[in-house]
Amino acid sequence: MSREYPDEPADEFPRPPATVTDSQDREVEIRTADEDDLESLVAMYDAFDPEDRAQGIPPIREEQIRTWLDTLLADDCLNIAASHDGDDIGHATLVPDESESYELAIFVLGAYQGAGIGTHLLKHLLGHAQTEDIEKVWLTVERWNDPAINLYKKVGFELCNTESFEIEMTIRL
Repeated sequence: MSREYPDEPADEFPRPPATVTDSQDREVEIRTADEDDLESLVAMYDAFDPEDRAQGIPPIREEQIRTWLDTLLADDCLNIAASHDGDDIGHATLVPDESESYELAIFVLGAYQGAGIGTHLLKHLLGHAQTEDIEKVWLTVERWNDPAINLYKKVGFELCNTESFEIEMTIRL
């Protein structure tokens, strides 16, 4: 399947590392993440509420979480993490596909959702991608996930495919 991407590239996005304040006045550190962050990310995903899982991810059991993160933390993927008081509370990743574009996934612990952390993670991940000369990013989101769809639109993603129960969105960096 061939994806449609916007003709014009998005504006510049901020790059990690950064310290941001969420809408609850919590100081959040945003940094690039790699295999050295495995244990802190496993702990975050182990605490992830099953109700907040979408499209079957993140996995539920620790062994599956570790296997999944081994793939995401590989050298060909881009990752950033958000932490508060020393604990990871969010993670965003770009995974390459066969067509020289990258699939985006983003996760924020339930207690931190709705406070702007997802927006900061998303913008900083896209800024990190711009630094790495990544041009095309896509994602799928469940059709009924209005908060996520609105977030993606706000940062510049456009609807690409809306014919199934998942919506596909794209952005050109």
